[in-house]
Amino acid sequence: MAQPVIQVRNLRKEFDKVVAVSNLNFVLEYGETIGLLGGNGAGKSTTLSMLLGLLLPSSGEITILGHNMLKNRHRVLPLMNFSSPYVDLPYRLTVRENLTVYGHLYGLSNPQDRIVEVSHDFDLCEFLDRPLGKLSAGQKTRAALAKALLNKPKLLLLDEPTASMDPDTAEVIRQHLMSYQASTGATIILASHNMAEVERLCQRVLIMKKGEIVEKGSPAHLLAQYDRQNMEEVFLDVTRNTNFKNQRTEAK
Repeated sequence: MAQPVIQVRNLRKEFDKVVAVSNLNFVLEYGETIGLLGGNGAGKSTTLSMLLGLLLPSSGEITILGHNMLKNRHRVLPLMNFSSPYVDLPYRLTVRENLTVYGHLYGLSNPQDRIVEVSHDFDLCEFLDRPLGKLSAGQKTRAALAKALLNKPKLLLLDEPTASMDPDTAEVIRQHLMSYQASTGATIILASHNMAEVERLCQRVLIMKKGEIVEKGSPAHLLAQYDRQNMEEVFLDVTRNTNFKNQRTEAK
């Protein structure tokens, strides 16, 4: 039986006396897209930062692609990547220069060939030589996604991947992500407030509140369980009241 891509056991992160993440446990399989959901302050960003090795957990264990992240992070990082519209690339560099720098950082043997590929994938060709600071918010997001796929990661962590995009461009990006996953078998963690996007892309979701996972399951399962029409309604039920499910069961 294949080893999971990610195993998280009893993960906890404290900042002074504030508990940001508490007793987190989950497993991700190859080729799976999982949604990491929660309101502001739920612990999503802290969790992603620990998975990336940017933050050390206060306790617990993270195993990615068979390696302990605390002991062997250097073996895992070349096989994963991350994108967020809230983490800026250098504004003074052009899109091409940014991608070239990261291509070398990722150890690509011929980064220019790969830059051509991702530029076509994310419709960047017309402004490859424009400084990043001169781009619109949606164009910057596309450039960040292109950067995240340069090294063809086996594990891709995405934070609001279609933020600031018009509906047509967002749909093209979603289609490309699904195509990339189908062709490579990559595992994707998607942190998003776009519940329609989550419902479409994710096989499972984890909903966090106050640093803990308070609900999990496939979108179809949660829709049936909460007797709701869409994931936005489920999300509101769960995040506003973690006892909502029990109350509905008792009422019936």
